[in-house]
Formats: sequence, structure tokens, C-alpha cells
Amino acid sequence: MNDAKYRFPVILRQVTDDSANFKPLPKPTGAYPYRLNIDNVPGLNAEDFRDRMAFHMVGDTGSARQSFFQEPIASALSRQLDDTERATPAFLYHLGDIVYNHGEAKEYPAQFLGPYRNYHAPIFAIPGNHDGDINPESADPYESLDAFLEVFCDSQSRPISFAVENPRMSMTQPNVYWTLLTPLARFIGLYANVTKFGTITDEQRTWFIEELIEAGRHAQAIIVCVHHAPYSADTNHGSSQQTIDLLDAAFEITGVYPDLVCSGHVHNYQRFSKQYSNDIQVPYIVAGAGGYADLHSVALENAPDVSPLTGDDSVALAAYCDDRFGFLKMNIQKIGAEIQIAGEYYTLQDEDNFQPVLYDRFEIPCRRSAQLNLD
Repeated sequence: MNDAKYRFPVILRQVTDDSANFKPLPKPTGAYPYRLNIDNVPGLNAEDFRDRMAFHMVGDTGSARQSFFQEPIASALSRQLDDTERATPAFLYHLGDIVYNHGEAKEYPAQFLGPYRNYHAPIFAIPGNHDGDINPESADPYESLDAFLEVFCDSQSRPISFAVENPRMSMTQPNVYWTLLTPLARFIGLYANVTKFGTITDEQRTWFIEELIEAGRHAQAIIVCVHHAPYSADTNHGSSQQTIDLLDAAFEITGVYPDLVCSGHVHNYQRFSKQYSNDIQVPYIVAGAGGYADLHSVALENAPDVSPLTGDDSVALAAYCDDRFGFLKMNIQKIGAEIQIAGEYYTLQDEDNFQPVLYDRFEIPCRRSAQLNLD
């Protein structure tokens, strides 16, 4: 890492109030409390993941502008599905911003369905701000997240109307914020709307608190996903104080702390570690270098547009990559009475070498013993 760059999260010095851009949420397509069991996903069987599960994570894969790395990232992810020497990922969990700039259905074939045509495993997602935005110049009026709902939140799995002969079927997530249930982990996905730093309604906040309480009762890892990065040291977005406040308050209220928080929004890779007052450490990972045309740089310490995030010296940047595109491959394994999370971040070197190279590896011990059973 560059010694002249920040090792702690930053905030932007100049922030514009864009709260007026908030978009009403669509109606859920499933029943409260918006959970999807992996057993109910075609091609997946919970019994296969009792002791071990691998999966991909990445965000910001879309790009309306020409991007040399959008297709190569998708291809690298697809090739890992066929790697018989390593644990095969069961699915991809997308961290948002699937299409730019306005979540239009017409952009899905070129920005998502086409590049991921050969990814023959299920793809889950939370929406990013661009997925929920609306193009004011569109000739065909639509509501926020209309296309996202058809692709990811359908009432049943079926061909996507705008898929242009693409074989991918719609996913059946019950809502734009929702929980994925697997034997070894619960993925609690939040939707922070279209504002730059995220906006989460009181209704969603209440749901999140309830999901944390329920998750704390089970012998599973807890992974919280939200598109807007709570912590970042970059010069484009910086940290989201709104998201930090929401997460920290929910953790304190419930007494339940996740094993990992994952985000996109910022177009790079950053791995933070936060030390809470009760000695609990939570990793916060940004994985938003999934293919958008531009990457975001980590700020130099003398950068004029950012300031250190004050009042929170418990967060440190453990690793980052801001000059290459990449993605996460995660493994969760039951070892005796414990659950262990291991992560690998792969990067693509340059436009002449699209072979993924291991850049960062980390391990996270789960705080909930595999012997826990409160059902």
C-alpha cells in the first residue's frame, strides 16, 4: 500500500443535499419477513452446503460507457465455476449497480444478461443507487426498480421479458431488501435507495433490527450487505455517515454484530476492520471494482477534498486495491464446533492479461458456534 495514502476512512468536505432524489420503494413480491431459503432456488440444495459453501461477491459491474473490464470480470467469475481443483462457488451475490445510469430494462441485455450469460449459477442481488434511479428522458415511462424486480424479485422463476434470447431465468427474491437463508450463513441485504450516501426508511430499519435478532439465534454466520459503503477512504464517495449510524444503532440495540459487512458503490477494493467497545471486531469490505469504466482512488493524506472520519479511530484500513478491477470469492466452512469464513480477492492485471490473480486473503472466525441451536 502507498504510505502517503489514508489508512483510515474519510468523508467528503463538500456534500450536496440530494435527499429530494429519494424514490418510493416498490411493493414486495413475497411475504414478510422477506426471506428466501436456498432450498427454494432451482439448482441449489441446502444439504450440499451443510459443512461448506463457496460463493462470489462483487458490485458495480454495469457500465453504460465503454468498459474494457466488464466482460473480462464476468468471464473470470464464470471460469471459476468450472475450476474442479477448488471449491466451486454456488452463487454470485451482487452488491448493486447492475446497470447504469438509470436502471432501465433496455440496458440489462448489454450490461448484465449478456456479460453473465455463461455464469451458470444463480445470481442474487441488492439494488444499487443506479438500479433504482429513473431516466427522465425515457420514451417509455417506468417506476423505480421495475426492471430489477423482473430480473431478481419475480413471483416465480421464468424467462425475463427483455432478456433477448438469454437463458437466465428470473430470481425469486421476496423484496428489494431481504434475507437469504443458507445452512452456514444468513445474508441480510439492505436497500439504501438512490441518494449518494444512502437513505433507509424507518420501516426497513425496523425489519433490519428484527432480522438481526432472529439471526442471532442461529448457528450461522451473519453477513450484512448494503450497496452504499459505510467506510471508505476514496476521493469520490468517502464514507457514508448515514449508513454507519444506522448499522451501529441496530447492532447496539440488538446486541447482535455481524461477522462481515459487504458493500459496493465505491469502485475499488477496501478491507477495513472495526473494533467495537465490547471488543468485537467486524470486517467491512468494499468490492465495487466489478467492471464500471472508472475506478476510484484511495485518497492521499493531503487530498484537499476529504477529511478523516472523526470520532471513530476504531476503524483501520487493512488492505486495498484502487488500480485494478476484481471480485471476491468467499468460503464458509464448519470446522468441528466452529464456523470459519475465508475470503480471497482476485484482480485482473491489465487489458492484456485477463487472468485473475489472487491479491488479498483473509480469515474471519464466526462468533456463533456451530453447536448453537435455539430453534
